[in-house]
Amino acid sequence: MDDLPYTIAEMSKRILVVEDERSLNQMIVDYLAALGYGTESAYDGLDALRKVEALMPDFIVLDLQLPGLDGLDVARRIRERSPVPIIMLTARAEEADKLIGLELGADDYLTKPFSLRELAARIRTVLRRIQPQVHEPVRSEEGIISHLDILLDTGRRIVSRGGTPIPLTVVQFNILRVLLDHPGQVLTRLQILEAAEGISQEGYDRTIDVHVKNIRKALEPDPARPIYILTVWGVGYRMAERIEMAGRTQGAEP
Repeated sequence: MDDLPYTIAEMSKRILVVEDERSLNQMIVDYLAALGYGTESAYDGLDALRKVEALMPDFIVLDLQLPGLDGLDVARRIRERSPVPIIMLTARAEEADKLIGLELGADDYLTKPFSLRELAARIRTVLRRIQPQVHEPVRSEEGIISHLDILLDTGRRIVSRGGTPIPLTVVQFNILRVLLDHPGQVLTRLQILEAAEGISQEGYDRTIDVHVKNIRKALEPDPARPIYILTVWGVGYRMAERIEMAGRTQGAEP
């Protein structure tokens, strides 16, 4: 974690810690509270959903293995209603578990055991990606990217297609911004990883694929036959230059 002082905006964030191991939950809560965050605890999945609804937290630290309703189900239900950033905690190191979490919309994950310092650094990284929406009361034309019928406002961190808002997580927004900055240009997964902020370096090939899949679910009229974000097999992805061209040349995604 860097040594820069925490800003007032960061310290005003409320973080919900969902972890059934009470001692670990309390350790995380105490550590984050000492850094100035507002903190709340939940110890099972149903309690987590109730508190998300009641408290509307700015960030969620979510354990994968919870009694009753597990972390994956909790993440799925949260994502149906909110783009709130989520870091998942898992005791399992298998890649499949991490990818499932990312597919459900988690912004990052940590494998137990982890250091509280690393968790705080990950939280801070994600929160700083969304900081501009707090400090940008005036819409800046220089911060707007428009391509085809997609409009991405970097100042307010909102995306729309044909005037319809498209809900994206922080990482999904950053990846889409990279692709929109280079329409028609083929970008490798590594190039996307290096240009987009807030993405874990570990297993980046599959990680980028999962995030793109989720962006397509939100953005594409038919995610199985994408017309905006196109796959270049064996290389990476590119943003279509013209929708009609993409429709003729792009087949169904696996």
